[in-house]
Amino acid sequence: MKVALVAESFLPHSNGVTNSLLRTIEHLTKRGDEALVITPEFRGARGPVRYGVATVTRVPAMGWPGYSDVRVSLTGVGRLSRILEDFQPDVVHLASPFMLGWTALKAAQDLDLPTVAIYQTEIPSYASRYNAGWSESILWNRVRNIHQRADLTLAPSTYTIRQLEQLGVERMRLWPRGVDAGRFHPSKRDPDLRAKYSPNGEVVVGYVGRLAAEKRVEDLARLADIPGISIVIVGDGPSREKLQALLPDAHFEGFRSGEELAREYASFDLFVHCGELETFCQTIQEALASGVPVVAPRRGGPIDLVDPGETGYLYTPGELDEMVASVRGLVEDDERRAAFSNAARVSVEGRTWDKVCESLIHHYEDAIADHRNRPQPLEPLPEDEEVTP
Repeated sequence: MKVALVAESFLPHSNGVTNSLLRTIEHLTKRGDEALVITPEFRGARGPVRYGVATVTRVPAMGWPGYSDVRVSLTGVGRLSRILEDFQPDVVHLASPFMLGWTALKAAQDLDLPTVAIYQTEIPSYASRYNAGWSESILWNRVRNIHQRADLTLAPSTYTIRQLEQLGVERMRLWPRGVDAGRFHPSKRDPDLRAKYSPNGEVVVGYVGRLAAEKRVEDLARLADIPGISIVIVGDGPSREKLQALLPDAHFEGFRSGEELAREYASFDLFVHCGELETFCQTIQEALASGVPVVAPRRGGPIDLVDPGETGYLYTPGELDEMVASVRGLVEDDERRAAFSNAARVSVEGRTWDKVCESLIHHYEDAIADHRNRPQPLEPLPEDEEVTP
């Protein structure tokens, strides 16, 4: 099979979209398939020209104002059509499509190519966090236009399935994410990190992820009045300086990956994620695999991942007193925290990337067959819609 993967972000930028793409390409490599990644250039960084069986083609882009890591493609339909026509894919995989994905969808439609769109980022809801609430309805219109016109949309959680259904999107299936339960494991608990974070037996409360407005990391400041805890923040982003001022006693460890990241997770006693716009939240799944109970908002992907009263707690979005009470309850009850830790690990066993990616292949095959058998093309994309930074 030949798969064209159109990605709004890719290496060297690391995020949930990139991670899913890497696992997908690794699976395609095992199968002996062919792949092409089309992605925006990343702040002048070269990045790899190949990953596994995938050749990487980068197109011109600019940074979104105020957040240069978010890349906005400047490439038109004509160039993408030529790239796709040269590669002749069996299917076009649109990874979290919005700007480049919108253009690629038009190009694929012009070339009569099957498309599978992966809904992964709740971009419209970011607008209010970046003082652009006026644009939210415009952005949701873009999401609807893309996913309603793809041959198949894959959503990562039951919440996002309902969310897209309310927009009128059809032809959807659930496609969650896998977790590397070998890498992320309780045995990776690091005595040196524990000595650093918990010199006097403190309960280590950790967060892993981007330090950006939509993640609401600032909400962790509400935990400051809980005695006997140590807050650890792993990640980087545009909010780091502000957060360091707000949380002067927290350990800011910067970006971590691979075995370093696995040791960080396993050295936590509790994982807290305050972001309310998570379509899945892979960091929660990695924490659970590491045997770490989770406290998170009752919205989006965490609803499927956290079993309240068994592997952690879910709190009402925006109700930070409820979040603090959940954290306090686990901090003060060593026995309950240990039970949750054991259940957390069990809850993710079997969620392998091999299974998840093999199901993706079946989704590709179904989208190809449906595209061929459809009696008439999907509705053409509107030519006059514009979303600009």
